Amino acid sequence: MPNLRLALSQIDPSVGDLARNAETVVHRTRQAAEAGAQLVAFPEMTLTGYPVEDLALRGSFVEASRAALVGLAARLAAEGLGELPVVVGYLGRSEHASAKLGRPAGSPQNCAAVLHRGEVATRFAKHHLPNYGVFDEYRYFVPGDQLAVLRLHGVDVALAICEDIWQDGGRVTAAREAGAGLLLVLNGSPYERDKDDARLELVRRRAAEAGCTLAYVNMVGAQDELVFDGDSIVVAADGEVLARAPQFEERLIVLDLDLPAAGGDHTDGLLLSDGLHLVRTELGGAPAGAPAEPLHAEIAPRIGDEAEIYAALVSGTRAYVRKNGFESVLIGLSGGIDSALVAAVAVDAVGAENVHCVSMPSRYSSRHSRDDAAELARRTGAHLRTVPIAPMFDAYMGALGLTGLAEENLQSRLRGTLLMAISNQEGQIVLAPGNKSELAVGYSTLYGDSVGAYGPIKDVYKSLVFRLARWRNEVAEERGEVPPIPENTISKPPSAELRPDQVDTDSLPDYDLLDTVLDAYIEGDQGRDAIVAAGFDPAVVDRVVRLVDLAEYKRRQYPPGPKISRKGFGRDRRLPITNRWRQG
Repeated sequence: MPNLRLALSQIDPSVGDLARNAETVVHRTRQAAEAGAQLVAFPEMTLTGYPVEDLALRGSFVEASRAALVGLAARLAAEGLGELPVVVGYLGRSEHASAKLGRPAGSPQNCAAVLHRGEVATRFAKHHLPNYGVFDEYRYFVPGDQLAVLRLHGVDVALAICEDIWQDGGRVTAAREAGAGLLLVLNGSPYERDKDDARLELVRRRAAEAGCTLAYVNMVGAQDELVFDGDSIVVAADGEVLARAPQFEERLIVLDLDLPAAGGDHTDGLLLSDGLHLVRTELGGAPAGAPAEPLHAEIAPRIGDEAEIYAALVSGTRAYVRKNGFESVLIGLSGGIDSALVAAVAVDAVGAENVHCVSMPSRYSSRHSRDDAAELARRTGAHLRTVPIAPMFDAYMGALGLTGLAEENLQSRLRGTLLMAISNQEGQIVLAPGNKSELAVGYSTLYGDSVGAYGPIKDVYKSLVFRLARWRNEVAEERGEVPPIPENTISKPPSAELRPDQVDTDSLPDYDLLDTVLDAYIEGDQGRDAIVAAGFDPAVVDRVVRLVDLAEYKRRQYPPGPKISRKGFGRDRRLPITNRWRQG
């Protein structure tokens, strides 16, 4: 049985940075070559970053991607790496018109290529195009109609891209029909809570269906609201996990695989399942037996729920700040739980020396909240300054004589104006502290606590905010470090502190109850009657549903933030702002 030493490179590409992404491919390919790899694979659309969204519709960008691919092949050969086949994703275009879709030749495609000996040895396009949740690939791409198979060192390696294995049939079935010994899948699979469990189950099922070992390489890092957690996996046809990379870390995993010998059929153009045409590429190399000391890649242990979510928030925040050219962040630190968790995430993402906090007390700010803000800054090492808003507030009130909600919101908007002024002056990016519970029901002030360029906990329900804060403190204690978040911040009743003795439950149901109803209505898309039938108080359900429906205009104006749930606000959940439909 031939042996193939495979390398999977779990990396963090940047959208649009073709030169940097190509440099990363060269660097990782060199590492793979030094480890004796005979084949190295990179994630989906590595050269361009992913997702490229409407950049795919710009012909100049498509051509730049294609040129970068050719240039990368030449550079790999020039640097002595040309003998190692490299499978890499890029943005390409179709050679033929698609009458079925009404798309002309030259339309964009989500492609991958095999680079070998200074040339592009073969190219192929993604067959199944996802068009749900965060994906709009039918808006951009024409599907591919080939099954690319590499014959390398006596093994047939079938190639696929991400959604090709999330849908039944297609390249998975075709790989079995072609007699492939390995199904290699390039992925840009975004993180969602508990998705690593679903991913392993999927990969095991598809390996069994393909009748061969399946290698799944995924990207890490983040792009705008999407976070990528890596979790690259190699699974045998019987379901045995042969390798698994850690989540949220760049990693090159290399392992030896004993795979069945390729058959004698070299038939090109053979029609397989789902109308796929077989395209074989001979890369050569003599079959080799297992080495005396075969490489066995690590099987990284899984991390807990809170650890996984927190890592996603840190990854998303770090990527957004760094990839947009910023060095430091600015946070309005109130002493409350939301801004405290955002500050802890920011410190872990970009370093305490790059986190600048502002305490902006008003006449309603409690002494303990001001003390909690100062204590968090002391514990984390973040910078803190205090700018009281009372003089500004008094000036507005003297001119306008505001009362009630207008008076409350003025305080928040003054704080937002202060943060943006400091950001403009000093060049720090403002992080918004709003959580998913508040955004769902509109419990926030436009142009006040909603100001900022990024919202690290935008997709985190309030009850989970408390869990994450407690978890982060527990981790610090286990490490022998000072817990970053003061206990009083976690234990006190949450309050906006915009009027005397105010607490959130004056305006909202208890957060545990609220979040359960929100989860059913938002994540589960359940209607009012179904939620009531599940045992919830009709008055509570009616109130929550009404608040969610009326707050759509606020959510549209909130900054992006890392997606951790099945249905985040923005890319996942798209509802009209002007909407008279009410269920009640």
